[in-house]
Amino acid sequence: MQLLQQIPKVDKLIFHDTFTGLNHTLLTSIIRDHIDTLRKKILNKEIERVDESVLIKEIKEGYAAALSPSLRPLINATGVILHTNMGRSLISKEILERASYVICNYSNLEYDQEKGCRGERYEHVSGHLKRLLGVEDVIVVNNNASAVFLVLNTFAKNKEVIVSRGELVEIGGSFRIPEVMSQSGALLKEVGATNKTKLSDYKNAICDNSAMLMKVHQSNFTIEGFSEDVDFADIRALAEEHELLDYYDLGSGYIAPLPYNLANRELPLGKILELNPSLISFSGDKLFGSVQAGIIAGKRELIARLKKNQLLRMLRVDKITLSILEETIKAYLEEKYDLIPTLKMLFVDVEVLKQRAEEMREKVGCDKCEVIETKTVMGGGTLPNKEFPSIALYIKGKATRLEKAFREKGVIGRIEENCFLLDFRTVQEELENELCQIIKEIVV
Repeated sequence: MQLLQQIPKVDKLIFHDTFTGLNHTLLTSIIRDHIDTLRKKILNKEIERVDESVLIKEIKEGYAAALSPSLRPLINATGVILHTNMGRSLISKEILERASYVICNYSNLEYDQEKGCRGERYEHVSGHLKRLLGVEDVIVVNNNASAVFLVLNTFAKNKEVIVSRGELVEIGGSFRIPEVMSQSGALLKEVGATNKTKLSDYKNAICDNSAMLMKVHQSNFTIEGFSEDVDFADIRALAEEHELLDYYDLGSGYIAPLPYNLANRELPLGKILELNPSLISFSGDKLFGSVQAGIIAGKRELIARLKKNQLLRMLRVDKITLSILEETIKAYLEEKYDLIPTLKMLFVDVEVLKQRAEEMREKVGCDKCEVIETKTVMGGGTLPNKEFPSIALYIKGKATRLEKAFREKGVIGRIEENCFLLDFRTVQEELENELCQIIKEIVV
């Protein structure tokens, strides 16, 4: 009980000279938390004396920690370009600077400057996107999951949507196509087998309550061996024959030709859109290389119906997303792919990566690391099971110890065959000096 009496009062601590200039509301909350902790330690007989100077130091550190950002930059040395856990596509500083003039000012987000009345926010990217994709109309929502939900809810509520069993996917965050269908009000009708679906399976499933034939990209996995699926062109033709909607959930759509023969099974957006589909949707922050968004493209009258769905207000994007997305689309129109980091990292030549890694090795010491050839993947549920070449710096030492040490300093590498690697495919050039210093600090 004597120790409890030694605990300083909140009213006394808050006016201590150490805390001059700090916000009293936040400071009071932190002081009370520390005093509660101190009281518990005394009651549990974990401490024998109250040291006010230590308490003040801990409170000051707690105050600083409370104002420290939870989101912080990392050096991605995994080689995975679209690393979902680290934010997928990067945004270049030039794109951000271009968009910032609108973001930091009032804008015509929903104001028609010509007519002097309320306008529509989707018009700001639709013009550029329609030109880029060659479609009748587009709409943008906050991610591709929202796009799928909105399409199904608008066109297939209480109606059947026919999907191959081999495409009933689950992606990260337990996002499952069957459950999304159920929540949207659409009725799932599975056809075919897990490994084989034929056009006749779709045809035989069509009934009076059918609304849509849907194809879903197999994110994060592929079916190999004794397998068969139906090309979207055939699904599209069958849907038109029976006056149904066709919808392709691409997950990740791309425009620029992909290197390393990565596109041998993944059709570019241009080829898919040549088929004149009813609707497609894809993510903005995957192979498209921009902000998180769900881009829905297709026929004008169908997009118009999507815009009338009351759910759209809950799924709409803000001015920050629209501004950055618009600048990314403009970069595509001018074929300035260097402004899109996702593409820049993918296209960089292996010899360039090797030269950068060799220079790093010389700086940190040739006896501490080796430059090796390796392979990596795209990530983010795109291009599943497709590897392409990369270059890594193999740091000598116990892999698990090194992984932890680098992670604690904000560098995320990978362990491969009991070796700790820093893959230069995803290491940003402007961060190489910082990475070099961290390597020197860890590898002594």
